[in-house]
Amino acid sequence: MKNHILSRREFVKLSAAAAAGLTVLPGFRFGLDQLPAPMTRTFGKIGFEVTTLGLGGQASLQWTPPDVDPVPIILKAFKMGVNYYDTSNLYAGSQLHFGKAFRKLKLIPGEPGYDKKLRESIFLTTKTHQRWGKPGFPELENVNNWSNGDPAGGAVVDLKRSLSQMFGDGEGNYPEGSYVNMVLTHNLNFQEEVDVMYKGLETPLNKDENFGVLVTLRDFRDGTNLTGLNPKKEKLIRHIGLSGHINSPAMINMIQRDRWEILDAMLVAINSNDRLYLNHQHNVIPVAQAKNMGIIAMKVFADGAMYSKYANWTRDHEGVIRTVGTRELPSKPLIEYALTTAGIHTAIIGIGQISDDNLKCQLVQNYYAAQVKPGGLSIKRRQEIEESTRFVKDGKTNYFQLPFQGLTPPQNLSLKQKDQVEIHWDTAYAANTPLSHYEVFRNGKLVGKVLHEPQISRDPFTFVDQEKGKSYKVVSVDQDGNRAEGEELLA
Repeated sequence: MKNHILSRREFVKLSAAAAAGLTVLPGFRFGLDQLPAPMTRTFGKIGFEVTTLGLGGQASLQWTPPDVDPVPIILKAFKMGVNYYDTSNLYAGSQLHFGKAFRKLKLIPGEPGYDKKLRESIFLTTKTHQRWGKPGFPELENVNNWSNGDPAGGAVVDLKRSLSQMFGDGEGNYPEGSYVNMVLTHNLNFQEEVDVMYKGLETPLNKDENFGVLVTLRDFRDGTNLTGLNPKKEKLIRHIGLSGHINSPAMINMIQRDRWEILDAMLVAINSNDRLYLNHQHNVIPVAQAKNMGIIAMKVFADGAMYSKYANWTRDHEGVIRTVGTRELPSKPLIEYALTTAGIHTAIIGIGQISDDNLKCQLVQNYYAAQVKPGGLSIKRRQEIEESTRFVKDGKTNYFQLPFQGLTPPQNLSLKQKDQVEIHWDTAYAANTPLSHYEVFRNGKLVGKVLHEPQISRDPFTFVDQEKGKSYKVVSVDQDGNRAEGEELLA
């Protein structure tokens, strides 16, 4: 970059920006071609080098204000080198906006000038809230089947709708060679949903009955037709994952039950108020990280609730934030917090608006803030950021997470006795400090310790006692020394 001498006017502008917490850009008045190359991280076992900033498919791409055209937002992200793009069948016109941008970028297979190299350089993710594979589904409590298309259409309808809206005519047709890099089973809330999604894998696959979304999507990933729903044996997706905002234990269960290595990635809510709730950073994120899954952060600004937006799901374009941070709470440290949470590879952030003035452009400001290494913040600095947000809206920003419940005892304790005593249990759930170990007591006396490791399968933690006692207890211990006793087990 060439040297540039600031005028007094520019100096005043930069000083005001710094005071307001905006990123002071080196060469803020120059074009996008002079931005630094985007930082990337290896996207878990997928292996793709993903930019630390991804473009979210909500904000103005979903809830479009009357004076905003979403297509230039997408085009600008491409020009800046962002290579991770997120959308969903639930996001109103978001996929259609991507379709318009893709036509301008020559990303439609079969059309003149199709830029295959550019298509291969990006990672495009969409989502389905369908839990069943086939059209029609039984009414079950706590099992949601949502779609902007047919709410009873099944996962295949959603998948083909995505391809049609982004690469085809929007009426159900798409050209040969169309694909999405990943489909996420979106917004997992309840354990009952996990049961449905694994039908046809954990249970016999019967084509004449219904089965879950995972065995269905696997057909369209592998080009197989085990379900009878892919007679052309199309390969329309490259990877399958899950997303969740609310329930870390349910998401852990979803990952643990994947004996077929179907799930490659997870999208999860993470921000600096995470530990005020039943948090993800000490519960499901370590499990996904231990399985080398790609991990995407969302809700970095608590869906705008860190700022002027109400702490609830966005209802219309009035809920879209269109400014860059505030003097009291800059956006940069919130992005850095998410991206320095262990295990996170990229953060998707929705854009309210862009601007030719880089100091007012959310996309440019987020881009600079995202240029941070995984260990780029000290523990002390992360704690300072947590303190800066814990009183925003009285700490009730993360309406999308379960309430704080404290350290729990080990789950599903059981005892087996033959020639020796075997005690089994499943992971405890951490509070605002990571788990450390489990202590085992026989007749009130400590007889063993088992280190905590992320439980990546349904295989339980086990302690074997060669002696026989009358009673046993297992206690969860976190890294701060907090303890939670399990129920007494009688031999």
